[in-house]
Amino acid sequence: MPDTFNPGMQQPVNIQPGDIPLRDIHLPEPISWWPPAPGWWLTLAAIIMLIAIFIITRKIYHSRQLNRDIGSELQHIRQQYQQNANKPQLARDLSILLRRANISYYPESNIAGLTGEQWLQHLDRTNDRPRADLTFQSKTGHALLSAPYLPDNAELDFDADKLISLCESWLTSRHSKAQVAAR
Repeated sequence: MPDTFNPGMQQPVNIQPGDIPLRDIHLPEPISWWPPAPGWWLTLAAIIMLIAIFIITRKIYHSRQLNRDIGSELQHIRQQYQQNANKPQLARDLSILLRRANISYYPESNIAGLTGEQWLQHLDRTNDRPRADLTFQSKTGHALLSAPYLPDNAELDFDADKLISLCESWLTSRHSKAQVAAR
């Protein structure tokens, strides 16, 4: 049968593989490490939030622990005074408690070195619940200056309940670094 023209059929073409200009296989660009995927951003944000929550919680816990310790010590001093009515011992214990609390509340300042009137002025200045009728620079507050150094059997003329109330108002007030900076 002779070759007849058939438009639906094409003649096979013999092409060699080297005759076709093909390009080599191109791989996609490697995945870059920057910018990270959204999941990594969320993970980073969650880690930062957890660290912040931990730090804030720890700070609040320590602050409240300090307040609990101070309240407990003040209650102990009050009970001890009710049992023995020793005014020099009361003034000594309250003075020590006020010093320790001051050092805890204001660790960066030089409060431990304050004496005399400067000490009483500092206590009045940092008390955010001052009473108009009672200050540390009053006669009652001055008991903190001399009474701690007197013997236990010394007779003192100050109102012990007012001194306890005055120290309690300072110990339960809110203390901030701004109060010390105002000196």
